[in-house]
Amino acid sequence: MRSRRWDEMSPLRKVLAMAAVAVQVSLAVSAWSDLAERPAEQINGRKRTWAMVIGISYVGPILYYWKGRRPGAVAHRDS
Repeated sequence: MRSRRWDEMSPLRKVLAMAAVAVQVSLAVSAWSDLAERPAEQINGRKRTWAMVIGISYVGPILYYWKGRRPGAVAHRDS
């Protein structure tokens, strides 16, 4: 299957593509925010490594939420 240019896509495909991008960006921003707020001792591994992993498509944020955070750890929010 060849990739299509934006102007060759049907309106439905454009909407689906924009929705997929929105989900991917939302996952990444959410994971990066959690990583920034969470103390290093509540992270499995190095924060810098997880910050890079989160940038990998859908897989990165899902891996971070699944394997990157220590069980039972909660990020602190000062309000």
